[in-house]
Amino acid sequence: MIPNSVRVCIYPKDVQRIMGKEYAQARMYLVKIKKHLNKEPHHLISIEEFCEYTGLKIEHVVRCIVG
Repeated sequence: MIPNSVRVCIYPKDVQRIMGKEYAQARMYLVKIKKHLNKEPHHLISIEEFCEYTGLKIEHVVRCIVG
């Protein structure tokens, strides 16, 4: 479950922290997820969508983003 104080969207900087990738790699990873989800370039990716795509538990992802 996501605490109320956590934002909804995930950004390249978050992917960097979670996966240990460079900023450009993290950005391209989010683009790959957008294509998979049939989203337009201006659409954002939610933490839930990121977790569903990567198979990571939402609790672990939120802990990395908030911490």
